Amino acid sequence: MEGMKLDRRFFESTRGQIVTILRSSPATVEELANQLELTDNAVRAHLATLERDGLVRQSGLRRGPRKPHFTYTLTPEADALFPKAYDELLNQLIAVLKNRLQPAEIEGVLREVGRAIAAGAPPKPDASLESRVQTALKVLAAIGGAAAVEREEDKLVICSSGCPLAAAVVVHPEVCRLAETLIAEIVKVPVTEHCNRQGRPQCRFEVDTTTDRSA
Repeated sequence: MEGMKLDRRFFESTRGQIVTILRSSPATVEELANQLELTDNAVRAHLATLERDGLVRQSGLRRGPRKPHFTYTLTPEADALFPKAYDELLNQLIAVLKNRLQPAEIEGVLREVGRAIAAGAPPKPDASLESRVQTALKVLAAIGGAAAVEREEDKLVICSSGCPLAAAVVVHPEVCRLAETLIAEIVKVPVTEHCNRQGRPQCRFEVDTTTDRSA
């Protein structure tokens, strides 16, 4: 994998799409085939190439109606190939802010940045909550995230096995407030952050559907 570059051309390819899906969460051959509208054998061929290149590995078994299926996930080396040009800059910036501002002021700055990013992708006035959530996912993808949405009782959960701000979050966990505010500004309902910051940070933002007035 030495010298490999994950550029735009790669992500437009089928293997690039598989990498993008797996960056969000582990998946089986069948799940990948359904999302990409390919045969299982075609997906297996692409996975074999990605495994050979050190980008993908089998990560376990998932029960199926007839037999268990292998799940696939990205390798740590693959995740490290995603652009992280601003990691060190963001870490240093927050470190300087901590020397000059109180914690509440730092949180205010991060939330203001989240609102500013969200302002660049306003949802349509008549958009449904589900549509606004999809807009939020696209904005997260634009800053390097790969999140998906799941429904849990009276809330929608935006989650990801990879965090676009992972390097900063490990050192400065308050950075999650930036993403929390960004999502809340777009979906227009309360959002609560419950990210897992142990080991490799994993995003989890709970969207309260009970307060939505667009239905």
